[in-house]
Amino acid sequence: MQTIHVGLIGLGTVGTGVVQILQQQADLIAGRLGARLVLKRVATRHPERARAVQLPAAQLTGDAMEVLQDPEIAIVVELIGGYEPARTYLLTALQQGKHVVTANKALLARHGRELFQTATALRRDIGFEASVGGGIPIIRTIKEGFVANQFLSISCIINGTTNYILSKMSDQGQDFQDVLREAQALGYAEADPSFDVDGIDAAQKIALLASLAFGSWVPSEAIYTEGITGVSQLDIAYARELGYRVKLLAMAKMAGSHLDVRVHPALVAADSWLANINGVYNAISLRGDKVGRNMLIGRGAGALPTGSAVVGDVVDVARNILHDSSGRVPPQAYQDHSLQDVPLQDMDEVVCKYYLRFQVADQPRVLAAIAGILGEHAISLESVLQKGREHVPGAPVSVVMMTHEARERSIRKALLAIATLPTILGKTMRLRVEETEEE
Repeated sequence: MQTIHVGLIGLGTVGTGVVQILQQQADLIAGRLGARLVLKRVATRHPERARAVQLPAAQLTGDAMEVLQDPEIAIVVELIGGYEPARTYLLTALQQGKHVVTANKALLARHGRELFQTATALRRDIGFEASVGGGIPIIRTIKEGFVANQFLSISCIINGTTNYILSKMSDQGQDFQDVLREAQALGYAEADPSFDVDGIDAAQKIALLASLAFGSWVPSEAIYTEGITGVSQLDIAYARELGYRVKLLAMAKMAGSHLDVRVHPALVAADSWLANINGVYNAISLRGDKVGRNMLIGRGAGALPTGSAVVGDVVDVARNILHDSSGRVPPQAYQDHSLQDVPLQDMDEVVCKYYLRFQVADQPRVLAAIAGILGEHAISLESVLQKGREHVPGAPVSVVMMTHEARERSIRKALLAIATLPTILGKTMRLRVEETEEE
């Protein structure tokens, strides 16, 4: 049976999972592939450190170039994360005639176009299934499974940390900071959680998915991105009363001649599929013009789910090597001549329903003043929710208004005008309402 040598750069959580899978599933993989995958060399910053996997000392190195320059290694797996030296390693591997696999969503969101073009020019494969959704096979689904479809929309819960936090806030009534500390203690959130809770991680992932689905490169830094740090238990409770749950959504869809891509917390109907994806699970809802709506659900992180996706890519590349069919599927799902540059929709042009929570002085005509300003900006109300007065005289009260569909620009201008009212106490909370079609 033929042998295909693999090199690994990075032996952290996911790297360890990859090694475990290659060791434990070696016979299963060989039976399906028709060749043996042999992990020849592993580069790690601390080769002497004790690890959860057993590797011969001679197999370990502290120098990534020993992996990149080994003529027997056909596939290089990069799992160190970050921008550099990961970018340089992948480009070097491609230039050395090797195929590459990565789980590095941040790198691909920033330098994916360069890496894809290089791989295409050199007729080498680049696998990146594990970069989005952990063990969920979303990349292959978009590139191959739904190749006959024009994509209409993508709606995702694509960050496990924020989904865990919002789920606990919704189901157990805990405050944001308390749940965040719990998530950090369990290893679901980093010591510095800003990458997750500010929506950056989700923006990088939806940038990749949108680029594949719509054939237009989407820079993650150009995506409107809003995190969950402003969502309070008060908003969670009001949303529940109104028949919604709050989720951090990443979305992409065509809006006329523009591509609408954004990340922000949103109210979704409590009986919808997305509303009921809880804990650290991810869900990606795809709508194609021929298949209708499909949803993929699974663990979005972790050593073995993500490692499974990495090994899946390695096997896919190995099959291409065996049949001399490298480059069979273009990295960005479209042939180069079919790629285009579709402009992103300005956030001001987005139209949806809105949840607005005002903290106001308990005085007459407050509601009329707010509603009057909204009306001046062509914003009509669907419902108004006001709780009873506090026992403390003069204490602010909450007023929640649900609007009919309105343009973001109009909402923004109206809220600026409302903020000047003397009866408005504190910052107004605004959440968008996303209608998720259930087909």
